[in-house]
Amino acid sequence: MLDPGWQVEVDRVTPAEWSANLDLFNDANLYQTWSYGAVRWGRKNLSHLVLKRNGEILGMAQLRIIRPTRFNFGMAYLRWGPLYHRRGRELDAEACLRMARALQEEYVGKRGLLLQILPNAFVGSQRAALFQSGFSSFTREAQTSANLYRTFVLDLAAPIQELRRNLNAKWRNKLAQSEKKELKVVAGNGTDEYRTFCRMYDQMRKRKTFETTVDVDEFGRLQEDLPENHRMQILICEQDGVPMAGVVASAMGDSAIYLLGATSADGLNAKGAYLLQWTLIQRLKENGIKWYDLGGIDPEGNPGVYTFKKGLSGADVSQLTPLVACQSVLSSAVVRASLAAQRMARSLGTLQLGRAIKSTS
Repeated sequence: MLDPGWQVEVDRVTPAEWSANLDLFNDANLYQTWSYGAVRWGRKNLSHLVLKRNGEILGMAQLRIIRPTRFNFGMAYLRWGPLYHRRGRELDAEACLRMARALQEEYVGKRGLLLQILPNAFVGSQRAALFQSGFSSFTREAQTSANLYRTFVLDLAAPIQELRRNLNAKWRNKLAQSEKKELKVVAGNGTDEYRTFCRMYDQMRKRKTFETTVDVDEFGRLQEDLPENHRMQILICEQDGVPMAGVVASAMGDSAIYLLGATSADGLNAKGAYLLQWTLIQRLKENGIKWYDLGGIDPEGNPGVYTFKKGLSGADVSQLTPLVACQSVLSSAVVRASLAAQRMARSLGTLQLGRAIKSTS
């Protein structure tokens, strides 16, 4: 497949090497960290592919391998990858194409798996156009409520004064109110800050009694496992030493993503969430982050959060739907049947593979 200048290495990199190499890429993200894979899916279920040209790394992909039995069928799942946008360079169409071929050859051809890729690209972007071209041999899944990721993405390129002027008038007014309340924002990435956040999150859940798939304990284990420079950022808003609100975000490559937010019972009227978001935006911009993903929106299911996020005046975008490649009739049949069973009876977990795939979302 590859000419002599190109090399593909599979499962030869160490965790420390993988973490260091992530910093080579603009499209690096939390979901491609070794720590995320190990905590979320288990170390023994991971596979790592590295694409090189003349010894230089031009692409990386971390996948979860799901084999329900010892037989040669199952699924390879790649979330928010592959990575192929090197820092300080333009997007490389050839690297994208070579990455698509390498992934297909290794996981579809050699291993006989159904390969599903959830791209780190939003419809209408340059990255999405390049991805669709490079991965044109893959089948694009139809958009459904289950695989749609819609969000607001804020472009941080403008001067900070302009970003503030662009805020929705009501949002900007509430921010100004919060700034007058003598609130203090404490930032960190340690266990103490995260425990403080979790206490507020638990209060909020009890107060609102909402259902969620978020496992804050799992995020805590992830934070402990991540290397220092890749840890999630935690901002806590305090008033007279009492925590009012908190936010957890990840910033890697050229982008950041909002992950978790919480308001304590004491902080309902403090409007600390506005001050936290604005403080986070300032910090991201100061650290060279170009894009801020507000972590998903659901206008019908969660209109309050949608309105809050809309006030930041980001672009309303949707992620590319998953792409699939498979040559094994058995892998395709088993995986698709399991996914169908999962949708029909998620709580029952009737098939082992269905239960495994459930945690990929």
